[in-house]
Amino acid sequence: MVEPSTTRMFAEAAEAGDAVARQLAANRDAVAALAERLRTQPPRGVVTCARGSSDHATTFGRYLIETHLGLLTTSASPSVASVYGASPDYSGMLAIGVSQSGRSPDILAAMRAAHEAGAHRLALVNVADSPLALEAETCLPLHAGPELSVAATKSYIAAVAAFIHLVAAWSGDELLLAALDESAALLRQAWEADWSPLVERLAGARGLYVIGRGLGFGIAQEAALKFKETCGLHAEAFSAAEVRHGPMALVGADFPLLVFRQGDATADGVDELVADVVARGGEVLVSGGHVPGAIQLPHPNAHPAIEPMLQIQAFYRAANALSLRRGFDPDRPPQLAKVTETL
Repeated sequence: MVEPSTTRMFAEAAEAGDAVARQLAANRDAVAALAERLRTQPPRGVVTCARGSSDHATTFGRYLIETHLGLLTTSASPSVASVYGASPDYSGMLAIGVSQSGRSPDILAAMRAAHEAGAHRLALVNVADSPLALEAETCLPLHAGPELSVAATKSYIAAVAAFIHLVAAWSGDELLLAALDESAALLRQAWEADWSPLVERLAGARGLYVIGRGLGFGIAQEAALKFKETCGLHAEAFSAAEVRHGPMALVGADFPLLVFRQGDATADGVDELVADVVARGGEVLVSGGHVPGAIQLPHPNAHPAIEPMLQIQAFYRAANALSLRRGFDPDRPPQLAKVTETL
């Protein structure tokens, strides 16, 4: 049997703490300069453009921008530009394109359309000499290093860290900046967290919901994607507020929940959901909180905006092990490639 520690996904995900440390050191001056520009010339809004894991990072970024800066943030639909050839009014907007490769045709088309419509483009990209990086007015490289496994891991965490760095500097949140400076060490601790109960419980599962709320929702989206692409396990991401409607009909002993909970204003509502599902006889695996009857998945204590990074880092190690346990190769998901050439 293949050892989990021998996969490329394992090796790359394990580097996330080092990647974030590199990024913070390399980008500090550039982020400070961009933050000053954004304070003196405030955009009328923010539009993000990404696909897959990168898009899940923008979900996190949207919640962070709107809660810390009160600035309306929306996700662009790349096909509006790449397929329909339409161009919404992006004048005065900050357009943030997020990509590991910086080469996806539809993301490039959408960012070009945003520029032509009057937006200032910011690229968060891992390949610093890629078309997206070179075309944008501002580029903040992710500094994750080469990522060869099809499943994005450290580049996703690096994108989340880049959003935290930008928003903390832009809003002048010194507490969040200090917490971010500590995050590299905490990511290394999170990598050692024991999430073996997740591997044991989901080894024979057929499906599940992945739940988050607020800052945790983009993490839930990312975990659900990794379940599908690396483990052959159908998973859907829902907000803790939305799952109480129709989706709850499927929840039960044979259909578990994985819940990401951070210690902010969303915590009580998430705890109530976990307690409700447990009371109905459902099985819940939860990272954060201490609801009796739920299976606890640990992560280091941290600022609520840092917690989601730590949770997904612990999850990546467990997902790698679960993939192998279920007979898959996490480095080579079927029918997938590293760069998606969507038009």
